[in-house]
Amino acid sequence: MTDLLGVVAASFGVLMAISPALQIRRMLERRSSADVSLGYLAVLDVGFLLWLAYGLALPNLAIVVPNTVAFVVGMATTVIALRFRNV
Repeated sequence: MTDLLGVVAASFGVLMAISPALQIRRMLERRSSADVSLGYLAVLDVGFLLWLAYGLALPNLAIVVPNTVAFVVGMATTVIALRFRNV
């Protein structure tokens, strides 16, 4: 049962991890990131990195996979937000 829960949780975690793509799309459409909090993104990125490190230390793929995706997408969101901050 715990293995099944791990797969389901990790799968949903990956969906959650790619959800910032919606924010990326909006920033690209508007060519602005004025309504995006850089502080919020920074806190999320640090959290994803910490969870990734924790998952690697265990090792636990149910933690590693979604947090790797979340960190990559989070960093992409941050870079794009910074890019459009002063446009």
